[in-house]
Amino acid sequence: MSTLLDYLFVEPFPLTWLVQDAIAILLSLLVLATIIRREKQPMIAILEAFAFVMLYASVYENAACVMGLYSYGRSLLMIGYVPFSVPLIEVCVLITGFWFLEKTGVPTWTRPIIIGLFGMLQDFSLDPLAIRQIGTVGEVVSGRWNWLIAPTDPNILNVPVFNFPGWMLIMLYGAACILAGRWVYRRSGGKAWVGVVYPFVALFAALLLMISPISRFLLWLEPIFQKGSAGEWIALIAWLIGPSVLLAVYWRGRMTRPFTQDDLPIFLVPAVLHGMDILFALIGGFGEILGIVLLASAVHLGFLGFAYLRNRPDAIRPETTRPALA
Repeated sequence: MSTLLDYLFVEPFPLTWLVQDAIAILLSLLVLATIIRREKQPMIAILEAFAFVMLYASVYENAACVMGLYSYGRSLLMIGYVPFSVPLIEVCVLITGFWFLEKTGVPTWTRPIIIGLFGMLQDFSLDPLAIRQIGTVGEVVSGRWNWLIAPTDPNILNVPVFNFPGWMLIMLYGAACILAGRWVYRRSGGKAWVGVVYPFVALFAALLLMISPISRFLLWLEPIFQKGSAGEWIALIAWLIGPSVLLAVYWRGRMTRPFTQDDLPIFLVPAVLHGMDILFALIGGFGEILGIVLLASAVHLGFLGFAYLRNRPDAIRPETTRPALA
C-alpha cells in the first residue's frame, strides 16, 4: 500500500508551487481565525466561506476545466481538477474586501462591484505568473495554470482578456448573493435555520449566474460581440472604469470606522499575495510580466495604503450604513 511519503517522493511537486499553496493555506487560516474573533455570528460567516469555496468557486473552476477553457498543474491538495489554493485565494479576497468596505460606508449595492475590482487587481499579478511557472509532476509537464486559447485571441501576456473580468464576475456574483442572503436572514428575524441555509442557497444562485448567458454578455458583450473579439477589450475597460467611478463618487477617501488589529488581513492578504507574485516573477526570470505585476500591486496596495492613512481618528465620520450581519 502506498503511503503519503511514497506519493511525495515518487511524484515530487515543484517547490515554488508548494510554497505558494502553503502561503494560500496559511492566509486562509489567518482569515478563519479572524472571522472567529471579529464576527458577531462567526458560524454563519464560516458557512458563507465554506459554501463559497466548495459549492461555488470549486464547482465553477472544475466545470471550466472540463469544458476545456483551461487546466491546472497538479498540486498536493486538489479539489477535483483544481488546486485547493485557488478557491482559497478567491474567498480570502472576497472576505477581506467585505471587511474593508464595512469601514467606508459606501452604499451596499456598490460593494460587490468594488470587491470585483479588488479581485481583478489581485489577478493581474497572479495569472501572468502562473502560466509561466512550468513544472513536471508524474512525468507530466505543465504550467501551474494552462490557458487553452488560440494565438489570435485577445490576450494580455498570453492570458485571455476575458479572464480578468472573469474574476470580477466571480467576486461580484458571490458578494451580491451573499448580501441578498444576509438580507433574507435579517428579514427572518435571525432564525437559526435561515442562517444555516442561506449561504448554500446564495452561493448556488451565484454559480447559476456564473454559467448563465448574463456572464457571456458581461465578459465579451454577447450577442453584440463574440468571444475572441474586441468585445473582450470593451468589457475589460468598462469593468476597470465602472468600479473606479463608484469609488470616486461614493467613497472619496471617507472612512466611517477605525481599523483595529482584527483588520490586519485586509492589508496582509493582498500584500503577501502580490509580494509572492513579484518575488517569484523575479526568481523565475519572467521579466516580461514584471511591469503588469508591479503596476497591479502598486495600484492595489497603494489604494489600501491611502485608506489606512485616511483612517486617522480626526478623519473618521460616524457610520451611516448598517453592518452586513447586524
